[in-house]
Amino acid sequence: METLTIRPGLHVFRFAVGQAYLWHERDGDGALTLVDAGPVGEGERIAEGIRGLGLDPARLERVVLTHAHEDHCGGAAELARAHGAEVVAHRWEAPYVRHETPLPPPVLIEEELPIWQATRGLPPAPPTRVDRLVDDGDPLPFGGGARIVHTPGHTPGSIAIHLPLHGVLFTGDSVAVTDRVRLGVFHIDREAARSSLRRLSVLAPEVLCPGHGETVTEGAAAALVRAAQRDGEL
Repeated sequence: METLTIRPGLHVFRFAVGQAYLWHERDGDGALTLVDAGPVGEGERIAEGIRGLGLDPARLERVVLTHAHEDHCGGAAELARAHGAEVVAHRWEAPYVRHETPLPPPVLIEEELPIWQATRGLPPAPPTRVDRLVDDGDPLPFGGGARIVHTPGHTPGSIAIHLPLHGVLFTGDSVAVTDRVRLGVFHIDREAARSSLRRLSVLAPEVLCPGHGETVTEGAAAALVRAAQRDGEL
């Protein structure tokens, strides 16, 4: 696992597949929020990464899951159990996180097939409790007033998390960054995913934190608009 600091108070943990983001409240009580939790087995490594930043994993107040895929929620149960963190997910996604119902498979387009084959093999995430159900527009008490943005398409209950005060946007897999900012891959409903991308493009973030790929810290707002124009069919 690789740990990088994006800006003071914002860090990324990069795994072999995917990544998770740590937000550190630098004012007040120093509480920690994790956005996504990596694949199964990464919980303790995330805790070690937190310690490596000079922080205490006991301060981890919540794990916010952008969606239920194994590379995003695999470590959540371990972190919740070990550190008492609250697990947060969209109300439509919670049944998949809890394993109450199977998540529908993606509808792949031809260009996604080789990527799909190359990224298979991660162990499934265990059933994970969800302590807080959220919906579009709901607030969360971190980052000076985080807001949930429902972004269906990748999965039914996919969410982004917007920190307007800090200009930070966590997109989950609605957005990916490769050679450019673009629509993510492996969607259950591609048209809904395009609509979600268009919606995100109006938020004008200064820092774009995708589920896969490099964090964008310069020209993020313009790059997201261009992605919506190309891939969202504005």
